[in-house]
Amino acid sequence: MKISLRAGERIYINGAVLRVDRKVSVELVNDVMFLLEGQVMQAPDATTAMRQLYFIVQLMLMNPTDVKDASVLYAQHHAALLVVCENREMIDGLAAIDELVETTRYFEALKRIRALFPVEQAILAGAATVSPFEAA
Repeated sequence: MKISLRAGERIYINGAVLRVDRKVSVELVNDVMFLLEGQVMQAPDATTAMRQLYFIVQLMLMNPTDVKDASVLYAQHHAALLVVCENREMIDGLAAIDELVETTRYFEALKRIRALFPVEQAILAGAATVSPFEAA
């Protein structure tokens, strides 16, 4: 896999953080776990349940040699989400995410979680609206 990086950009590879000083292309010739800087969520941005799940899985990807604590947190958060979710797309997505995490396919899990952000946003927007029957 060939990746192009801009000057000053970071890439996270198997727990290591690399920052390039000039525009460069890197070819990853074996199976590695990586995240580009633009895919990294900062802790203050983990403002919803799915974004928090993303952040937890991101921790697992960024530090693959020590996933014990993040795995426990993931299991608790995932279980809590399953308890409260009623949306079929969200439930199916959480099942797929769990399979990916169980097989240490963290990058694919992150992609699947990102795909559920709009679903979560729609659910939250719907929950925030007051039905005409409740207003009376």
